Amino acid sequence: MKNILLTALILLISAISLVAQSNKDTAAIRKIMDDQDAAWNRGDLEAFMSIGYWKSDKLKFVSGDKITYGWQQTLDNYKKTYGTPDKMGKLTFSNLEIELLSKDAAFVTGSWHLKREKDAPQGKFTLLFRKLKEGWRIVVDHSS
Repeated sequence: MKNILLTALILLISAISLVAQSNKDTAAIRKIMDDQDAAWNRGDLEAFMSIGYWKSDKLKFVSGDKITYGWQQTLDNYKKTYGTPDKMGKLTFSNLEIELLSKDAAFVTGSWHLKREKDAPQGKFTLLFRKLKEGWRIVVDHSS
């Protein structure tokens, strides 16, 4: 009987620990998204990239019929497309769904919206986050 109670207690503690870690990781990813939004809205593309994206040549960014490889190339593309405050507009993310796949991988879906003086483009995204030594980072971004 003592063994059954001890085993049940160990399982309960393990489950609570996993839920706590899951909540911590989900909150960390949500904070990255919030911090990216803030960096964009103050016109800081370098910070937008540094906060969330894996600084690696293996980073993948998929949009339309194009795949961009690498952190620097992705930043250069952002600068070319959104290089002025008017082009950047004000960014908001919505409908975020964060699914932890493992202790070091998460899948995030959501919507993006830009409010600009002349238009208001919007779309969807899917992100693959990995927990690296520098923290949670986007390693694959598919935005449409």
